[in-house]
Amino acid sequence: MIQLQGVKKRFGAQVVLDGVDFDVREGETVALLGPSGTGKSVLLKTIIGLIKPDAGRVIVDDKDVASLNRDQLSDLRKTIGYVFQNGALFDSMNVYENVRLGIVDEDKFTDEAYARKRVADCIRLVNLKPELVMPKYPAELSGGMRKRVGIARAIAGSPKYLLYDEPTSGLDPVNADIIDGLVQRLDQELGVTSVTVTHDVRGAFRVANRLALLKDGKVVMQGTPQEFLESDNADVRAFLERDFENDQSAA
Repeated sequence: MIQLQGVKKRFGAQVVLDGVDFDVREGETVALLGPSGTGKSVLLKTIIGLIKPDAGRVIVDDKDVASLNRDQLSDLRKTIGYVFQNGALFDSMNVYENVRLGIVDEDKFTDEAYARKRVADCIRLVNLKPELVMPKYPAELSGGMRKRVGIARAIAGSPKYLLYDEPTSGLDPVNADIIDGLVQRLDQELGVTSVTVTHDVRGAFRVANRLALLKDGKVVMQGTPQEFLESDNADVRAFLERDFENDQSAA
């Protein structure tokens, strides 16, 4: 289980998180919604310990992330797969080498036979063909393919948790739907607990069991998609209506 209790974070004079309470129960997929620049990615990075909160607690599997030493934090991160917004693939490495980096067990990483099979299996899980993709470099891939390779790397270490940072940003609607479907399928097949950060309401409603809306540094509502649709919370209504209007104007 992931819990954020009264988490605060500022950068200089800018308050990004202002007392966030947020939880993710084991086995569910939660979509964290909010406009760009509202601190969604910062919140995600506090979960994995890349950013330390100024106040409050981040608890993962009963461990206070901010209080962990380097070795303890390293062990915790082995249970968490992180999908970066832009894929964050290393240009100088081919797809095989990039995905292999996700194997967190050192013995398995250095076992060439295991690594090749594991990477190939993960590439197949994201609906790509290993024999075609593994020798390629990131510059030879489309944006949608780079996103999928980033997901393959995140699952290579068999994580308990998957954190997705804007997995469909920059993609056309067709490729965004492909990634949404992939997120949904992997959650079911791998049995992972997932948090996906997004400003795409349509995709969030498709993949998530529960939603949370971040506004002005606080989570203003958490609930099921149906509860969001039925909510009379002014912030929730404004966000949903804005997204609907955007969809209509793009049609």
